[in-house]
Amino acid sequence: MKRFILAFGLIFGATVAHAEIDIQEVESPGGLKAWLVEEPSIPFVALELRFKGGASLDVEGKRGATNLMVGLLEEGSADMDAKAFAEAKEDIAAQIGYDASDDSVSISLKFLTETQDAAVDLLRASLVEPTFDEVSVERVRQQVLSSLRSDATDPDEIVTRAWDSMVFGDHPYGSDYSGTIESVTALTRDDVVEAWKNALARDRVYIAAAGDISAEDLGVLIDRLLGDLPETGAPMPEDVTVETEAGVTVLPFDTPQSVAIFGHRGMKRNDPDFFAAYMLNTIFGGGGFEARLMEEVREKRGLTYGVYSYLMPKDHAELVIGRVASANNRIADAISVIRDEWAKVAADGVTEAELEQAKTYLTGAYPLRFDGNAPIAQILVGMQMDDLGIDYVTTRNAKIEAVTLDDMKRVAGELMKPEELHFVVVGQPEGLEDATVGQ
Repeated sequence: MKRFILAFGLIFGATVAHAEIDIQEVESPGGLKAWLVEEPSIPFVALELRFKGGASLDVEGKRGATNLMVGLLEEGSADMDAKAFAEAKEDIAAQIGYDASDDSVSISLKFLTETQDAAVDLLRASLVEPTFDEVSVERVRQQVLSSLRSDATDPDEIVTRAWDSMVFGDHPYGSDYSGTIESVTALTRDDVVEAWKNALARDRVYIAAAGDISAEDLGVLIDRLLGDLPETGAPMPEDVTVETEAGVTVLPFDTPQSVAIFGHRGMKRNDPDFFAAYMLNTIFGGGGFEARLMEEVREKRGLTYGVYSYLMPKDHAELVIGRVASANNRIADAISVIRDEWAKVAADGVTEAELEQAKTYLTGAYPLRFDGNAPIAQILVGMQMDDLGIDYVTTRNAKIEAVTLDDMKRVAGELMKPEELHFVVVGQPEGLEDATVGQ
């Protein structure tokens, strides 16, 4: 059992306690692995599960099946209907959350130590014995369809879907994991059951826990919880290469404010230069009001209320991407400024002062993320999925401090590519005469 120590203040809810984070690597009797931060001072446990693959495992033509399946997990299981499941959860004051994304199905469980067995039994029933009865399938389907109809009139959703379709094409990333009105309408109960078998399997699960539970008890718990799931699920999707050209694509939409997504291919999470890229983006577009984009587009010119950029290292593709919204008669100016700043940072990198400020901010803010059992469990499971190593919490700030100005200039030149910077705009933008108009 490996142990690494991180010494800084832990905050559990409203209680501030200075303690050490001792990450234990646990292997259950059945061979499942987990990371644990044991904290017995409060009788409460947060458990996080991630099933890698997520909605990207949807079968061709069945888009939205995994999302619909996840929405049904607490709608009936074993001998309980949705009402009985909700009442059982309330009786033991447990909290269970289910979510789907492109790359994972996420399950969160929070429970009191004294109700551990009942909480685990309840979650196990929803994961291992879901009923997916036809009445529930139809009820949740209508909820999804209502959301999809609302998304069809939302410029933010329209531009996101247009961007994804442009850069990812036929790959699962190229369409919304919630599906379309047509695909969700056509899904059957059998499709939901197939999505469940594809997504929830032991060969792709990552587990973390924080709170009042020992390593031995956690091992027994996870076998009891997950031991009856299938050993294997569906194969993971292929990687996709992002290729863009400089330009603008406009999708006309009747709205007083245009919304734009911009960017191009990015950097993998396991790239040796990822820390430098992360710091570069913090300075460029990710650090709030101090970031260059906010300074140039909002503060100096008043072209928007908000503009930002971020790295998006997905499991099968990577992007550096940003978003801005502006009045139809000003979006062209906002795009012009963003282009100029993109080219400027690519050519010149950042300043020594900006680098030192970013180091201070990123190293100082990191401990604040560990502000409770649930955030700790979420961080631990994320570290496992990104293959960061169990000592990451103790080495992360040193890696940031080690980045030099020369590193930043080199990485800026490699990451930021003006010749690939593309904008997708939804609205009635003025002054983008050379834009390609989308369908």
